[in-house]
Amino acid sequence: MTLTTENFDYVREMVHRDSAIVLAPGKEYLVEARLTPLARSSGATTVDDFVARIRVARDLAMRAKVIDALTTNETSWYRDGDPFTALRNTVLPEIVGRPGFDGTVRIWSAACSSGQEPYTIAMEIADMASGRPLNASILATDLSPTMVERTKAGRYSQLEVNRGMPATRLVQHFTREGTEWVVSSRLRSMVRTQTMNLASPFGAIGKFDVVFLRNVLIYFDVPTKRQILQRVRAVMRPNAYLFLGSAEVTIGVDDGWRRSAAGRSSFYQPATGA
Repeated sequence: MTLTTENFDYVREMVHRDSAIVLAPGKEYLVEARLTPLARSSGATTVDDFVARIRVARDLAMRAKVIDALTTNETSWYRDGDPFTALRNTVLPEIVGRPGFDGTVRIWSAACSSGQEPYTIAMEIADMASGRPLNASILATDLSPTMVERTKAGRYSQLEVNRGMPATRLVQHFTREGTEWVVSSRLRSMVRTQTMNLASPFGAIGKFDVVFLRNVLIYFDVPTKRQILQRVRAVMRPNAYLFLGSAEVTIGVDDGWRRSAAGRSSFYQPATGA
């Protein structure tokens, strides 16, 4: 390990300042592993040397690349399974059955990584829409511009589609091009992409029927979690649904939510008067 305590602390503070992500002591190995490719491409002999150069040069473009490299992009198709079952069996039927429903479900996939989550949602809606008028507007956002571009491209390797993709869905919604699988134009038409830092004001992104904010709050401190949950509530339509990761809760963070079970999963909705 070549990263000194001083340079690790500098990276920790920079990442927290720019993204609100918390890198706890003991994550030196993660920083070392993620920044090694950047260090090599810049000509630095070690990650410690690379970080020292950034500190001196104050290179904003390189700082952005560091934040991008340290963003966790773990994902898969139908990740954890149960939330998508709840979406298909409970949430979508309830929304579609509401008086005055206009035919379009509006969904936000926050921290979407390389796009597996928003396209999984799109597949569920496309399959449910058979024989009935149902459209979807899915906003897919991520802190990493690289991941946003990957989502927009909608191209995945064999290894990537092997992670959770049912064979029937692959054949139905993807086309093979060389060594990659490409998302169908139907699914792509449902998804729009945008780079977004959840720790900053969201801007004019509209109102949503469903928000997927899964496996991302765990990377923030409690005050940041609270701010994010409050801002999410402000962009939700009445009786909208919020899905969090299995290890994430609103209790003790933001009391403006009520939790409900849906099969083996659960969702949150704004509490009355929140």
